[in-house]
Amino acid sequence: MKKNNILIVSFMNLFFVVLELIGGVITGSISILSDAIHDLGDALTLFIAYFLEKKSLSKPDKKYTYGYLRYSLVGSIITALVLLLGSIFVIYSAINRIINPTTINYSGMILFAIIGLIINVIGFYLTHKTKNLNEKMISLHLLEDTLSWLLVIIISIIMLFTKVSILDPILSIVISFYILLNVVKNLKKVLEILLEKAPENINIDEILESLIKEFNIKNIHHVHIWSLDGDQNYLTMHMVIPDNLSKDKIINLKYEIKKILIKKNICHVTIEIEYEKEKCNSIECNIKEYKQEKHHHHH
Repeated sequence: MKKNNILIVSFMNLFFVVLELIGGVITGSISILSDAIHDLGDALTLFIAYFLEKKSLSKPDKKYTYGYLRYSLVGSIITALVLLLGSIFVIYSAINRIINPTTINYSGMILFAIIGLIINVIGFYLTHKTKNLNEKMISLHLLEDTLSWLLVIIISIIMLFTKVSILDPILSIVISFYILLNVVKNLKKVLEILLEKAPENINIDEILESLIKEFNIKNIHHVHIWSLDGDQNYLTMHMVIPDNLSKDKIINLKYEIKKILIKKNICHVTIEIEYEKEKCNSIECNIKEYKQEKHHHHH
């Protein structure tokens, strides 16, 4: 999927949010308003994704030595806050609605929901064939939207025949809680990355222990592993090697180890080589030492 597709989909979404706000007011349906909030969040996510995708692809420079990948996390936080406030507002309005019901134009609501469904299906079609994580997220969003529009259609048809208008605010509360649940999940992920939590898709113990076995390394310590954006992983470590290893062997060893680590999804590796007679001063940083089997493991 090309970047321009993201832009087309985000403009479509934004245009539709405006339509929805008008439609929500005209039909008097609050579940359409809650979906407008949902779509506004998506449109924001898309715009931010587009601009940050451009920004985050800029190469590292003197100012940002890690590059711009973390900008995308800031984008996620902004979107999350918008969705948070929007959902709280919708839930508040919906509770109001349950207390003081108003009349709803059901057929207008059905018409709107059908337009919503069509737009999201087109959006999903444009974005679903992708490898990029950001775009995968987007197409997932659009799929969710498609489902929530289906829900709106079903509920409005039920209301059209039963005239039970309380279903509308109830549906909007359901949609809003669903949005909030996702916001919380996303924020948790973003915070874990910002707090430098070790990436969950990497079993560092297993990897380092196998390196020690394979390459006759005396010990590995001062290990730090973190992710820049949830996608790119970084690792730094100190590696103690036998004193008599030749320069060529060391060069080869580093090359082999980096090759293995890149396969394991760690794309930036910094290895500090230490000799057995060296005393490493950063011992307080030892979360855990990885030693050779014959010294038996201690944690």
